[in-house]
Amino acid sequence: MISIIIDFSDKVEDFIEEPVTLKQIIIDYYLNWVLWINGLLFPLGVLIAVVFFTSRMAFNSEIISIFNAGISFRRLMVPYLLAGGFLTAIHLIGNHYVIPRANETHYNFQHTYIYHYSQKVNDANMHLFVGPNKKVYVEKYNKRDTSAKNLRIEKIENHQLTYLFKARIAKWIGPPNRWKFKNYEVRTFNDKRESLLIEEGTELDTTLNLNHLDFIYYNEDKEMMTTPHLLAFMATRRQKGKGNLKKYETELHRRTAEPFTILILTLIGLAVAARKVRGGMGLHLAIGVGIGALYIFLSKFSITFATNETLPPMLGVWMPNIIFSIVAVYLVSKAQK
Repeated sequence: MISIIIDFSDKVEDFIEEPVTLKQIIIDYYLNWVLWINGLLFPLGVLIAVVFFTSRMAFNSEIISIFNAGISFRRLMVPYLLAGGFLTAIHLIGNHYVIPRANETHYNFQHTYIYHYSQKVNDANMHLFVGPNKKVYVEKYNKRDTSAKNLRIEKIENHQLTYLFKARIAKWIGPPNRWKFKNYEVRTFNDKRESLLIEEGTELDTTLNLNHLDFIYYNEDKEMMTTPHLLAFMATRRQKGKGNLKKYETELHRRTAEPFTILILTLIGLAVAARKVRGGMGLHLAIGVGIGALYIFLSKFSITFATNETLPPMLGVWMPNIIFSIVAVYLVSKAQK
């Protein structure tokens, strides 16, 4: 509720000025935005719940009574791990399928009514593969009229250039990948023979494995795709020779690594809160919130390094889990038994 109030106060003027209904604001934007922010804070929420519940049991001397009854600390961990595993499974499904669909709706709302200029364009010197042996080069792309300047198509067979198409103006005119070329020339090469066709002032309509979306992207596009869609998107980019997939690989690993944090923080919360201390629940909660904040900070820090190619995506995403797993093992070994 606090997050919604802060966000609403920041965007209320846009809601008033734009032609948007109350239903769209509540359902399309805030309902999906709440799913996103809950997914972000889910591990921290689980940690606080574990600390709160276990600290209350320790304060009432129930943990000591359990130990006196002959139940080991390892046996005490079993229901925590079962509950943590169940919540991990829910978070996995949410991260890979539910939250991306919610993000798609709420980010589309933002792009339409709030951040009108959030669309980014790769508009200069683009090299793309549109087939196994066919490459396209575009000198300049204009988003406003979906036109490309100085487009060139090259076809290579047996390491030799066999076909070269040049067009001064190329315009995308709609699906499925329909293009209109104006002022073009065609060169074909057959051994030592070359043919040339030059058309000035004429137009050519054809299809090409290329569309305007190959030049346009959003910073949040990786968060708006379910995992199957994201994998297909990455495969298409690789086929077209569009590099820099680090942020997409990082996002893919994050969706799996983040839920497993729940199991790690569950063990840390149990080990910290099971010991009865003079500070009671307040001290335990302070320690729990501190550990959770440290994890979130370290996680964002390592993801930034992975995205900027300082670290491999997999290592960068899983590094906080590796570090906190070591901390969890140490705390469990030192926990009151």
